[in-house]
Amino acid sequence: MKRFPVLAVLVLLTRGFHPQPGAPSPTRDVGFDQRLGAQLPLDLAFRDEAGRDVHLRDYFGRKPVLLSLVYYSCPMLCGLATEGLVRSLKGISFDVGREFDVVTVSFDPREGSKLATEKRDGVLRAYGRPGAADGWHFLTGTEASIRELTRAVGFRYVWDSESQQFAHATGVVTLTPHGKVARYLFGIDYPSKDLRFGLMEATSERIGNLVDQLLLLCYHYDPKMGRYTPAVLGVLRVAAGLTVLFVGGGIVLALRREKRRATETKRAA
Repeated sequence: MKRFPVLAVLVLLTRGFHPQPGAPSPTRDVGFDQRLGAQLPLDLAFRDEAGRDVHLRDYFGRKPVLLSLVYYSCPMLCGLATEGLVRSLKGISFDVGREFDVVTVSFDPREGSKLATEKRDGVLRAYGRPGAADGWHFLTGTEASIRELTRAVGFRYVWDSESQQFAHATGVVTLTPHGKVARYLFGIDYPSKDLRFGLMEATSERIGNLVDQLLLLCYHYDPKMGRYTPAVLGVLRVAAGLTVLFVGGGIVLALRREKRRATETKRAA
């Protein structure tokens, strides 16, 4: 990018990025403000990759949704973020289209269904899991719809006329089945653990197995970092619970053995 060397791009990727007052334009207007619990305007109209008119609510109601905001003709950052998301999703057992859906929205109103289809085809090939075509959606829209959506999730971006590119931060948002913001994950590469936990919390932990539930107790979400970090108290609670379980199980087994011996001794007498 002409105006934003690698170092500047890395600045934009900083977790919870908030430009400093007096920072050179346009970076001072770029960021990702966390609006946890905010309700998405589900009546917003967009077009899907096939050019059909759709509304956000068409993708909500039954599953958590992962929202990614990109523009399809982005020469570098968006492609890196999408590749990172695919890698992370391949690292979890939850499947797109089964346990959750992904909605990727272009924030460039000039882009249409042709570009969306091209991006979709490449992403689905890279992801490579059956059923993903029914669960990963690529949308384009008008300036008004895009602005309302990005404002709802705190995504701030600007057009840089000198480089003829958008300056923007990167991240994904996990949303509840009812369209409320649950968690933010920042950067271009997302730990699979964080994605898994974010989706579990977005659906009130109704997906995931017992091991996932126990692991989630050992971590807490850090909104400043946009990451799940180890929670000492949670680890201690899980450890204490497992100790009680093992000790209790040992006592039960010992009592059963003692009872069995007593019965056998009584019968022998």
